[in-house]
Amino acid sequence: MKVTNYIKIEFPSRSANEALSRNVAACFAAQLDPTLEELGDIKTAVSEAVTNSIVHAYPNDVGRICMKCRLFEDRSIEISIRDWGKGIADVEKAMEPLFTTGDDDRSGMGFSIMESFMDHLKVKSQENKGTTVTMKKKIERKNLS
Repeated sequence: MKVTNYIKIEFPSRSANEALSRNVAACFAAQLDPTLEELGDIKTAVSEAVTNSIVHAYPNDVGRICMKCRLFEDRSIEISIRDWGKGIADVEKAMEPLFTTGDDDRSGMGFSIMESFMDHLKVKSQENKGTTVTMKKKIERKNLS
């Protein structure tokens, strides 16, 4: 599938940048003329992925996070969030609902939320080398009649 546009941004793993990343992804996706619900889905999924990097990849320090967004001819958007932090020892276990390695205030629903709001989710991780979360969503064409 042919890429029609793309962006790449990198930022420190500070909590203030979670809102930045979510809004950048939504502004980029706006080129596909999504519904407010579709924009909300994208923003929520990006928020979860970036928050995971902030909280889990770099629990005691500030690292870097890279977000790439690509638009495709079929009106889909692919968003990848990459960090170079701790990595995930067992990706399959980490993707189970309610599983968390964080504090008691963490719900363990991040990956489940990403899966429910996006059409496709892929997680690649290697301990002490980082994690890449790739999500894809097709934006439906509005019926203008």
